[in-house]
Amino acid sequence: MQEKTIRKVPFYKPSLDEAEIEAVRSTLIDGWITTGPKAKKFEAEMAAYTGSKYALAVNSCTAALHLALAAAGIKRGDKVITTAYTFAASVETIIYCGARPVLVDIDPATLNIDPLQVAEKMDKKTKALVTVDIAGLPCDYDSLRPLAAKKKLFLLADAAHSLGASYKGVKVGRLADATAFSFYSTKNLTTGEGGMLVTDDRKLHERAAILSLHGMSKDAWKRYTSEGSWYYEIVAAGFKYNLSDLQASLGLAQLGKFPKLQERRRYLAELYDRYLAPYLDMLELPPRNGHSEHAWHMYLIRLKPKVLKIGRDELLRRLVAFGIGTSVHFIPVHLHPFYRKFLGHKPADFPNALATFKRIFTPPFYPAMSDGDVEYVCSKLGEILKANYKPSMVPAGTKKKAELVG
Repeated sequence: MQEKTIRKVPFYKPSLDEAEIEAVRSTLIDGWITTGPKAKKFEAEMAAYTGSKYALAVNSCTAALHLALAAAGIKRGDKVITTAYTFAASVETIIYCGARPVLVDIDPATLNIDPLQVAEKMDKKTKALVTVDIAGLPCDYDSLRPLAAKKKLFLLADAAHSLGASYKGVKVGRLADATAFSFYSTKNLTTGEGGMLVTDDRKLHERAAILSLHGMSKDAWKRYTSEGSWYYEIVAAGFKYNLSDLQASLGLAQLGKFPKLQERRRYLAELYDRYLAPYLDMLELPPRNGHSEHAWHMYLIRLKPKVLKIGRDELLRRLVAFGIGTSVHFIPVHLHPFYRKFLGHKPADFPNALATFKRIFTPPFYPAMSDGDVEYVCSKLGEILKANYKPSMVPAGTKKKAELVG
């Protein structure tokens, strides 16, 4: 008997073509492969795209977060509020500055930081607030900005997921005092590894730029060009966070086709919505709302509680058996051994983050997916759901409609 063919749909595949190959080839031929003119051009184009006055290209979003906090003067003894439902970088960069991370729970409808809990945790030692736009949906900035302004807190947006998103017509990049973007390999725009810090604050930008390259005096990268000099001065204890021209050339090529990549992401989200519509008694579609443009970095799915015979982990194992790559975003920070010990939290301290983590998963989602790939993922997911459905557990009167926000 012939074995059934299994289609392979990886969790992620970057959208790279001849444009990126030619961009890197050109940079190699030019011979300037570390930080140089292409990194500066990438900064200028990112500033223009986001509508920000200043942009600093760095080697990761983690670096951008750290530089922003350090340049804002966050120091030992300060407290910085952020969400428990995020990747470690949002929290570890606070510790780099010697400050104390203060975690708060999420709004279960949006998965973003809950402004009400932010207000409850603020005190005299609180000096900054780090927001995180989960999966590309902007936070509730109408609530968060007044909170930050009232207490004169530095508002830093961790926008690792949300390049291309907007909130009430304002692009991410203009919603906070400073914004950090990620260009990691799986992000909407990639340089392999990389990041960008954007701001309208000239002093913050200048300080971050100095700190990003060993604390060298301004435009130290020019010392090997006809515009520069061999002489430089170290004016601060800085870091090695600069982005190379090789990486920037990838970023410039990606930025040139970014609108088309985003259009494809929006289309794929609608396709997932359509194919998963029959299973809304068993799962929840990603949150979104009517006043934000979603960046669609990921398509997060939550299983409804107590309606399946299997849990999330078993469901993912069965999807892998069908050749479908999956992941989970995120394991809440307070569940990790280091942060559990360092911050002293119990799992139940952030019930919304914990409950979300137990039933959320991320299917394949990237512009290089074909329509057939999405159909295959949803059909196999549907097979597993139907085979393990416990309809007696569904509350009476449940309507088959998308569970969306707003």
